[in-house]
Amino acid sequence: MTAPRPPRRLPALEPWKHPAGPGGLPVSPTRWRGALATQPVQPTARAPEGHVLLFSLDALDRGTAARAGRLHTAHGEVQTPAFMPVGTQGTVKSLAPDELVGADCDILLGNTYHLYLRPGVDVVRHMGGLHRFMDWPRAILTDSGGFQVMSLTELTRVREEGVEFRSHLDGSRHLLSPERAMQIQDGLGTDIAMSFDQLVRLPAPIEQVRDAVDRTVRWAERGLAERARLRETGGGAMALFGINQGGTDAIERARCFAQLGAMPFDGFALGGLWVGEGRELGLDMVERDCGEFPADKPRYLMGVGHPVDVIEAVARGVDMMDCVLPTRNARRGTVFISTGRLVVRNAAYAQDERPLDPDCDCSTCRRYTRAYLRHLFVSGELLGMRLASVHAVHHMVALMRRARAAIVAGRYAEFRTEFLDRFDSRETLATASA
Repeated sequence: MTAPRPPRRLPALEPWKHPAGPGGLPVSPTRWRGALATQPVQPTARAPEGHVLLFSLDALDRGTAARAGRLHTAHGEVQTPAFMPVGTQGTVKSLAPDELVGADCDILLGNTYHLYLRPGVDVVRHMGGLHRFMDWPRAILTDSGGFQVMSLTELTRVREEGVEFRSHLDGSRHLLSPERAMQIQDGLGTDIAMSFDQLVRLPAPIEQVRDAVDRTVRWAERGLAERARLRETGGGAMALFGINQGGTDAIERARCFAQLGAMPFDGFALGGLWVGEGRELGLDMVERDCGEFPADKPRYLMGVGHPVDVIEAVARGVDMMDCVLPTRNARRGTVFISTGRLVVRNAAYAQDERPLDPDCDCSTCRRYTRAYLRHLFVSGELLGMRLASVHAVHHMVALMRRARAAIVAGRYAEFRTEFLDRFDSRETLATASA
């Protein structure tokens, strides 16, 4: 029998001072919590007429920067902190929308780049928008397409007008500009759109990072102007988030937000992180950005989906996250559970009668054994991918629900420690007979 692992050393958090309370006045967390108590959340689950997005805070944790809030959109309420499964091409791969509803998912992410190339924004618009096209009744956030343009093809050329690229499907040439990104997302009918930004592959010379920050700011201004133009013609109903860039250079990230923060965005995203810089440095940048972002607008950390990263990001003030990692891993036979990372294909589970996660109440864990899931994957059966994906989405959404409950109860610091210790324990990964 192996000795138990020592407890995880938690990255230090500086004593947190929430930057502003109602009306923008600096207040202590205690006074801010009292102020929130006098401002109950609106009973409606949708944004009132004339508002594309409303954000309200329900609670702030006493010992960390974690926040519990609500986004009110035209397609319902999103409780935060929230994890957004990625529906790249109008689908979370292998799952039907009602399975996502069954997992209590409030919001999905759609991909502008992929939907623009196939089936095309005109098709989606003709079919009544992305919600109707994929039969999804709840909120949708779409990215701007910039990340895919920069990461999926080597044949790109950045110029002030936008990014010229070749389609990964047929090699055809396209130009994605800040204006075009707004037009596409408007045509998709998204609830929350993202500003078009320039992502820099790291490591990069500081001059390149600085140029990308400057261009991101200029493109942000153009995107806002295009949304205003669309609204004058009856479109542009979506909310719009700005994306802070600057890589892992704290000075450049601060310089970027000094300009973005003065623009009328509905929320702000942390971009250019989790691209190989390492967890500790990434979390340092998260803490830096969230400490500067306004308290009354949602904060979205892009491309983060490992449970440990998610829990740590929430502790630093993040409200929303997305990533393909949980479902992509699930389709390949690996799932996150409460006690670590379980490789379903392992021969050790060939006769294991336990569910994937004994602590999970998803439909997969209620009905199927590890032995059956392993059999499906070893046999190449598609059902294995579907059942594992059901668990993957449910696990991440449920994790955020538990995190939210801990914030509301004022015990997120304790919850964080308990979660990390249990995730590191690996105790239910061993075979049942061990």
